[in-house]
Amino acid sequence: MIRIVLLLLLTSTRLAVAQTTYLLKPERVFDGETMHEGWVVRVKDDKIDAVGPIANIPANGAMVVDLPGQTLLPGLIEGHSHLLLHPYNETPWNDQVLRESRSMRTARATVHARKTLLAGFTTVRDLGTEGADYDDVGLKQSIDQNIIPGPRMIVATRAIVATGSYGPKLSTDIDVPQGAEEADGHDNLIRVVRSQIGHGADVIKVYADYRWGPNGDARPTFSIDELKLIVETARSSGRGVVAHASTVEGMRRAILAGCETIEHGDDGTPEIFALMKKNGTALCPTLAAGDAVSQYRGWKKGQAPEPERIKQKRVTFRQALDAGVIICAGGDVGVFPHGENARELLMMVDYGMKTLDVLRSATSVNADIFHLADRGRIKAGLLADLVLVTGNPAQTIESLKQVKRVMKGGMWYQP
Repeated sequence: MIRIVLLLLLTSTRLAVAQTTYLLKPERVFDGETMHEGWVVRVKDDKIDAVGPIANIPANGAMVVDLPGQTLLPGLIEGHSHLLLHPYNETPWNDQVLRESRSMRTARATVHARKTLLAGFTTVRDLGTEGADYDDVGLKQSIDQNIIPGPRMIVATRAIVATGSYGPKLSTDIDVPQGAEEADGHDNLIRVVRSQIGHGADVIKVYADYRWGPNGDARPTFSIDELKLIVETARSSGRGVVAHASTVEGMRRAILAGCETIEHGDDGTPEIFALMKKNGTALCPTLAAGDAVSQYRGWKKGQAPEPERIKQKRVTFRQALDAGVIICAGGDVGVFPHGENARELLMMVDYGMKTLDVLRSATSVNADIFHLADRGRIKAGLLADLVLVTGNPAQTIESLKQVKRVMKGGMWYQP
């Protein structure tokens, strides 16, 4: 009878809750740090009620859900997302920022949010609306109020760039709306950081370097004093700062200024990664974005040799691992399709990271980096954000693409 009731529940994207207590019996449980065979998880309302060996966790009237051949994991955490973007091979970034209406971009983002959740990612750190102002805040509110299905969101709103350093660019004598908010100097930087926080930013994103100037070379944008001011202002409100940085000097300034994560880090060196390790700065390598862009530019992956950019990324990622840098799992999804977030995790393994460490990175490690004490692990008292996949992802990381069901706050969702 229980199986029939459960089947009836699994008939729509968002599943009605017939009971508020479940006893989940998968083949194995990854608790965010370790894989356990023969464990069960009891969920009551929106929280995890108990976890452990089956003999230690009573059913006590809960709906028992048998899940043979499946692994239960904490809901995955996407560390670098842009829900208001879609793949650049569909529409170039410039055209998305300049030609697509914000209403259309937001409507599309609701679809992206649903796809992300159904892929098993129950939380995303969304790092900039790219010209859509504060629409990520409304998207987050719509999800939190159960108006639309989607992951829990950590939002950065507009992000901050130095004047003249970002895009879109049409010509030297035409000013067009930018993909982030320009700011410079003491008073202006303080005002912009406070304004973004006032509009709903959970985290501040700054572009510590970018491709600017007549030759389009990546160069540092803000001085170290300016970056320190951004960090100090954000911290006074209890918020961290993340830095887009790919050059050695941009990374160095961002690390010393106190930014919590470095996004991309393409040109990192052993010395820079040692500095990150010393300062506890995490790296979000965004492997999948670089891989996607190379393919958009004509690389036939699996058929042609890897471009130099990809070869170099393998080297720097390995250097970061060897240095013991904390690795944040985040793919810069939006550059590639939403719902394919697991591409980053598969590539992390391919680039040399241990599979179990990748699972930790996408759950407990990301939760710790983002100061999310209520999720990222399967532990009594935490949010019942869970994902079920076929097989054992600790042995075959591709299992993360075989999502069977997702639970967010005790509510079932079905791909």
